[in-house]
Amino acid sequence: MTEPLRIVFLWHMHQPYYKDPVKGEYALPWTYLHAVKDYYDMAAIVDATPGAKAVFNLVPSLLDQLLDYASGEAVDPWLLRARMSPADMDEEDRRFVLENFFSANRQRFIEPHKRYLELLYRAGDGTRGSARHRQFSDRDILDLQVWFLLAWTGEAARRRYPEIDELLRKGRNFTPGDKETLLARHADILREIIPLYRKIHDEGKAELAVSPYYHPILPLLCDMKSALAAMPRANLPAARFRHPEDARSQVAQGIARFREIFGFTPAGMWPSEGSVSDEALSIIAGCGIKWVATDEEILARTLPAGLGPGKGRLYHPYTFQQGARELKMFFRDHQLSDLIGFTYSSWEPSRAVEDFMGRLRAIREQTPDARVVPVILDGENAWEYYPENGYGFLRHLYGTIASTDGFELLTCSEALDRGPERRVIERIHPGSWINADYGIWVGHPEENVAWEQLERAREAAVTGSDQVAALLSASGVANSGIGGEDATAGLVLRRLYAAEGSDWFWWYGDDHFSPHSHHFDRLFRNNLIAIYRLLDMEVPRELFEPIKRITPAGLVREPATLITPRINGMVDDYFEWLGAGLYDLSRQSSAMHASESLLLCFFYGYDGHSFYFRVDSASPLEKMLRRGDVLRLHLLLEREFLLVMYAGSTEGEILVKDQAAWIGAGTRFQWRIGPVCEARVPLSAICPEKGRPLFAYLTLTRGDEEIGRWPTHAPMALTYRGPELELENWLV
Repeated sequence: MTEPLRIVFLWHMHQPYYKDPVKGEYALPWTYLHAVKDYYDMAAIVDATPGAKAVFNLVPSLLDQLLDYASGEAVDPWLLRARMSPADMDEEDRRFVLENFFSANRQRFIEPHKRYLELLYRAGDGTRGSARHRQFSDRDILDLQVWFLLAWTGEAARRRYPEIDELLRKGRNFTPGDKETLLARHADILREIIPLYRKIHDEGKAELAVSPYYHPILPLLCDMKSALAAMPRANLPAARFRHPEDARSQVAQGIARFREIFGFTPAGMWPSEGSVSDEALSIIAGCGIKWVATDEEILARTLPAGLGPGKGRLYHPYTFQQGARELKMFFRDHQLSDLIGFTYSSWEPSRAVEDFMGRLRAIREQTPDARVVPVILDGENAWEYYPENGYGFLRHLYGTIASTDGFELLTCSEALDRGPERRVIERIHPGSWINADYGIWVGHPEENVAWEQLERAREAAVTGSDQVAALLSASGVANSGIGGEDATAGLVLRRLYAAEGSDWFWWYGDDHFSPHSHHFDRLFRNNLIAIYRLLDMEVPRELFEPIKRITPAGLVREPATLITPRINGMVDDYFEWLGAGLYDLSRQSSAMHASESLLLCFFYGYDGHSFYFRVDSASPLEKMLRRGDVLRLHLLLEREFLLVMYAGSTEGEILVKDQAAWIGAGTRFQWRIGPVCEARVPLSAICPEKGRPLFAYLTLTRGDEEIGRWPTHAPMALTYRGPELELENWLV
């Protein structure tokens, strides 16, 4: 009898450590909001679905934050304003509410609710300095508070508590008692989360795994120079960070904290960001972990002949062996994981599940010796883009796999027990789940400055306190709280380990853009400031200066690598546009109706044949555009070119300006408008010159009226360096 193909879902649950050690409050609300929307829902869906099984990887610093909120001790500016009576708010409080309480997915959580959408239209674009807060009555503010909290309440949580469903039906004219009821149910949800995960673990429906305590990039803690193995041309910090004892402590203390909370020792670990190296894996194995998981590209670069035809070598567990230490390894299927993370949210759930099952059948048929298919992704970030917060999709997916002959849902430990085999790896390619290197976290000048400040603060802690030095040299062998019995030394180590987290370095550099990046910068520096203050040492002046640089108006980054995206009107995976140039359009609009027509981002890049463009909006572009709306992209080189794009068509002729008239250039281009707009233009049509900028701006017309222009005053300057771009740059 043919063995079934085993499917493992691993959901990685993580948030940055938002608690500011200087202010004592949480800088951002996302732990609370994802808790009541996703951390409860994900466990509840597995609990309620017959046959469902999954692995949940829980980061200890996230668990600390969940416990803090569950106890009622945590406070953040969002929750503080949500609890506040509108009558007690001053102008700054009311502005804060209007600027921040529409921070929810517009398509899924605002547009379906008439009152919430009405409040959004009345608030306009929420730009700071607007006097519109004065036009909102106390009742309007109260309705907005309740709708913000309702929008961030998960589907399973809504079904668990009938009071929440009653508030959704009521829709408007909420009372202070309604808000208190909703906050009380949120408090119940927060208290239920950790017990619910323990319950589904005890019942065999889930396996709980762990990450290092504050989610650091372990290989970079072990030795910064390990980055050169995957990125030989990277510019590393001047001060070499090499502290494997910190890596060992982050792993050991993470396991200890997990055991303290759940009462058992986890068998598995998702190393932060899937980052691995020989030394990091040896440390993990030495701390008693039995299995880890990372990305398929790590395996491809580890095996002499890569994954081989059909990726057949991917669908097996491997044994990493170094001396007497052994560690089982799983490698995630990149495509299947990204389909859930990026693509299926815009599909009907039944169609998405059918497509996923078709791909599993293809693996089984084309790779007869396949044993286990690991599907691994973030457990909280995708669901706001799905109907019902992913509730229907996940229940249908779990149920279909569990009830289909030839397939079996298992946890990682069960997969190892069911199919013992020994494929030995004696060395691993050093890298992470992104590009199989560490370029997101080191190499950019901002990232390097942060690493150098971290190294100096660590050295100051070692030289300034014998207790800290002793604890660091102990390499995390203590079996409970960080720092042992010395309270001050323990606090110093907590601040040091928190500063080693991957999240701060994620937002430094040009790889990622967030309007909250200044918060991450401040949190990183405040952790270092706290180290000096705890030791009664003078704080270096540079820690009071932001590391995150202010970019020229609108510009976030220039292209760093060649790209060849698929032109289908949607983002297929995380990597598709990662190396593209990026402009932030959110504060550069002349739109008359900003809440309806705001464009947020403009991406651009090229390969050896084509120039590519992508436009993102505040909500799915295909839903934002009305019948007859036209999006125009103007490209200014020696001549001015015009791309005219509208929904319902996918190809047209490039226009070129001839004196005062637009005429056909004789070359066609392709576009697609879906959740985003993507376009491809032949290089031969516009003939960009290497090293010379080309300029661009966008307009949106409705009828004969131009209702928006991005940027408002001056066009974007786009750089073109030709196919040699990858030889000039190293993507960091």
